[in-house]
Amino acid sequence: MSQQPVVRPQRLTVQQLRDMKSRGEKIAMVTAYDATFARLFDDSGADMLLVGDSLGMVIQGRDSTLGVTMDQMVYHTQCVARGSQRAMVVADMPFMSYQPSVELAMLNAGRLLAEGKAGAVKLEGGARVAAAARAMVAAGIPVVGHLGLTPQSVHTLSGFRVQGRGDKQAAQILEDALALEEAGCFSIVLETIPAELAQTITERVGVPTIGIGAGARCDGQVLVCYDYLGLYDQLAPKFVKRFGDLATATREATRAYVREVKSGAFPGNEHSFH
Repeated sequence: MSQQPVVRPQRLTVQQLRDMKSRGEKIAMVTAYDATFARLFDDSGADMLLVGDSLGMVIQGRDSTLGVTMDQMVYHTQCVARGSQRAMVVADMPFMSYQPSVELAMLNAGRLLAEGKAGAVKLEGGARVAAAARAMVAAGIPVVGHLGLTPQSVHTLSGFRVQGRGDKQAAQILEDALALEEAGCFSIVLETIPAELAQTITERVGVPTIGIGAGARCDGQVLVCYDYLGLYDQLAPKFVKRFGDLATATREATRAYVREVKSGAFPGNEHSFH
């Protein structure tokens, strides 16, 4: 008897995410950096998995995202793509992988799709990156924009601060959002900006907005998985809600393991081969 082929779920598409905005269905995005977590998040109903350059901080122990390389992003994107089936996989373009030229941006975005198996890429900035975004979209590469607090510009922004509080800065962020939409970005992440500004942008653009520290009126939300799972306690941004305390659970389980190894209680006869 021949075996039936395994039918894998189809990944969410750009059009399906647009349709979610149209009907008012919220989009749930989480960061993921490896196959195991990707599978768990995918099984739990996440719509989008963002392979964020935040891995520089939560995985590599850096104090910013700036040291993450293209090779590292390709590797982690491969892991997340292998571990998931339904969610759209979005890969961050790391610092200096797209800023120098449109040609370099195209080359590196292509790597994330061809080698990393991402479904889309994300880049930070507004009108200044619109030409790169437009060229990527024209080449068939789906692009997510990122405005507000853009971590790759942390030194220019004088740290991790709320952006867009003044009228001039708010107007610039709105203008940048419209520029990204015009360039063909199918979604825009809004990070650490006033909720009122995020609502205005969400109402003005026709593409889904994904908020992180941008209030409840965005079309979706994203959080770093290590934050909402309670695994990363070096920073505690106001916008993070801890949905679990896996740091405590991990320490308790590891202490129990260490105790049993030290006492000789583990491994027991049931864990041994004869």
